[in-house]
Amino acid sequence: MTSSPTPPPVPSHAHGSRGALRRLRARGRDEAHRTASPLELFFDLCFVVAVAQAGIELVHSVAEGHAGQGILDYAMVFFALWWAWMNFTWFASAYDNDDVLYRVVTLVQISGVLVLAAGVSRAFEDHEYLVVWLGYAIMRVAMAAQWLRAARAAGGPERTTALRYAGGVLACQVGWLGLLFLPEGARPWWFLVMALLEMCVPLFAERDHSTSWHPRHIAERYGLFTIIVLGETIAAATIAVKSGIDENDALGELLPIAAGGLLVIFAAWWIYFVVPIHGHLRTNRQAFLWGYGHYLVFASAAAIGAGLEVAVEQTVGEAHVSTLAASAAVTLPTALYLLTVWVLHSRHFKRGITQQLVLPTTALLVICCTFLGHWAVFAAGVVCALSVAAGETLATRRTARESGPATRTG
Repeated sequence: MTSSPTPPPVPSHAHGSRGALRRLRARGRDEAHRTASPLELFFDLCFVVAVAQAGIELVHSVAEGHAGQGILDYAMVFFALWWAWMNFTWFASAYDNDDVLYRVVTLVQISGVLVLAAGVSRAFEDHEYLVVWLGYAIMRVAMAAQWLRAARAAGGPERTTALRYAGGVLACQVGWLGLLFLPEGARPWWFLVMALLEMCVPLFAERDHSTSWHPRHIAERYGLFTIIVLGETIAAATIAVKSGIDENDALGELLPIAAGGLLVIFAAWWIYFVVPIHGHLRTNRQAFLWGYGHYLVFASAAAIGAGLEVAVEQTVGEAHVSTLAASAAVTLPTALYLLTVWVLHSRHFKRGITQQLVLPTTALLVICCTFLGHWAVFAAGVVCALSVAAGETLATRRTARESGPATRTG
């Protein structure tokens, strides 16, 4: 995931059928039909359990009028989830041999995220990070064990890279102990330091040798996790609307929020998947920036669901926040999602200033919708839907103009 030279690919036939124990050797980028495995899909679903817990606690914090502290806690917990998920994803793209030991160690990582999920409430409410640290430690020690397996099967620069990864992961895990012993006021600053150190581990490990990763596989893995997060967002918002209707008989008041939220999420899915991003992931530097940038994509997508829950609770009188604050809980993460997807995805495929301005303009208009009172969420949904329509119309017209002369010539 750095800008160092890409290693020569290992032929796909080098990996035979799954056995109880095999050497954990690098896979090649030439593999045809490389797709996400059932284990990877299971891994994602279990991670979303923890994402959902973080979203629930964010809702509680914002609804009680503690938005600033809630967003900070959410950013810290979500970083742990995102970083562990991302490290596993890139490692699996390079080394997944699907033997029994690899599966067992991956299941241990899944156990770690479930332990972390169990500690999310304490992290938000009491700022007690012991259970969160323990869950993260289980995931990271298991990840280091995978790197040591890879080092054992490799030689030369590849072995050095794997050992650097293992050492960096374990050293950072020791550093995270600061969240348990430092004064509460110093913990956010310590988190920032440790997060930066964590993100420097790949830079350090791969400065002489790059791990192999499969562009289509990586793009699919990120896309699948985006779908799962958006699905969790829909589920959370649906449950909130249902509860509001059942307990408060507020169907009329909640319909605009439900419709607007659905339009926002549908548009979020459409905008993300409208371009074949694997074609952009040609170099390690591009992949590095794209992969790290997805922290904001995933976090904002999950936060949209939390914002919709806050909007519902405020409408039925169960949240101690203003209409403006409840609206912002939806519009701000939506705008962040749109801008981040534009930076990471869309701008590489847009031609001309008009197409380039669609998503940034949409993000600005969504923020403006914040001030429309109880119609803010619905208006934001309509703006997002119109953005999709505008983008598709511009793309169709450009394609027609470009193919027109060729058609007439033919």
